[in-house]
Amino acid sequence: MKVLLLGGGGREHALGWKLAESPEVTTLLAAPGNPGLAALGPVFPGFDPTDVMAVVDLALANAADLVVVGPEAPLAAGVVDALAEVGVAAFGPTKDAARLETSKAFAKEVMTRARVPTAAAAVFDDARAAHAHLEAQAPPYVVKADGLAAGKGVLVTDDLAAARAWVERCLAGGFGAGSRTVVVEEYLAGPEISVFAICDGERALGLEPARDYKRLGDGDVGPNTGGMGAYSPVDDVPADLVAWTLDHVVVPTTAALAEEGTPYRGILYVGLVLTADGPKVLEFNARLGDPECQVLMPRLEEDLAVLFAEAAAGGLEAAPLRWSDRAAVDVVLASPGYPEAPETGAPITGLEDVARLGDVLVFHAGTRRTAEGVVTAGGRVLNVVGLGGDRAEARRRAYEAVELVDVPGKRFRRDIAE
Repeated sequence: MKVLLLGGGGREHALGWKLAESPEVTTLLAAPGNPGLAALGPVFPGFDPTDVMAVVDLALANAADLVVVGPEAPLAAGVVDALAEVGVAAFGPTKDAARLETSKAFAKEVMTRARVPTAAAAVFDDARAAHAHLEAQAPPYVVKADGLAAGKGVLVTDDLAAARAWVERCLAGGFGAGSRTVVVEEYLAGPEISVFAICDGERALGLEPARDYKRLGDGDVGPNTGGMGAYSPVDDVPADLVAWTLDHVVVPTTAALAEEGTPYRGILYVGLVLTADGPKVLEFNARLGDPECQVLMPRLEEDLAVLFAEAAAGGLEAAPLRWSDRAAVDVVLASPGYPEAPETGAPITGLEDVARLGDVLVFHAGTRRTAEGVVTAGGRVLNVVGLGGDRAEARRRAYEAVELVDVPGKRFRRDIAE
């Protein structure tokens, strides 16, 4: 089959790498792609995957059998809906179903109806009402922009004044038009864990858990980011966590959407907090996590292209997925100034040295190829993934490779999977 992959980050490079392993995939195209994906098939630099009609035209012009949507923005734009109208199969939820990610208020509404355990929350579009609600709560305060905010619309703080200011920022459109509503949530205490499911509208298959690191600095300090690293497997979670998540979260949530005539097909990300009262949902995403995807794809022992095609057609097989016992640890290399004002255009060297190492993968995220070589082109630049028989071995290999890659002023955490 011909597969068109939308996106150009580290998640998409990992997806493309796994899709290209499939004997069913004859051609892998990526739009816009990146230098890593360019080694796997044709890419379309500068392409806007949120331009719905441009995506339709590209899929038709290249006779794509399946379109795989990596990031959330094309889902929010309605790319899957438009492809369905012209008869092109797509793996990803429709615009309405993707509201589980694009509107935190909608997600709370669905979870309440489906009786999914989650944090208590209140939704506001009026600052005075939100402030009054905050003043009646005990810290820590959790304030979330309702719409998409590139992973940067959430504030958790003990400072009431900061929480009030975040409300004002959201309602003033500080995170875009979609954030002019805020969700004030109960704080959930406990370790976080990411669980994913492949859904076909009726059935769901669980992926193994992964743990990511959102804060910029070691010890979980500094601002929230899109993710500074991840590892899998995770050994400090209940053995039945994936089955519990499918039974108590994924199935009830997707059933509630199906009852509304909005079947959910694609990846459903469930961000859980393992509280003293049991697991509770922190958030949903309508796609694979980044950087969790980069540690799950090397461990998955299945044909990803077949799984995605079956889910897109509403015909997932019921067999549990097979996984490698090996561990994967991903360390993200970021540009100086990330996440507030990342510097770009710096040369990246040492990739050839890393390529000579065993059990190390490098997934491109914010990179661009120039006549002089590969340069930085975004905040998160590379995902350096070490593989090993256990987490310690995988971690050692990842950091060995990190030291070989030279990105001027590179930022990275030294405590991933510690």
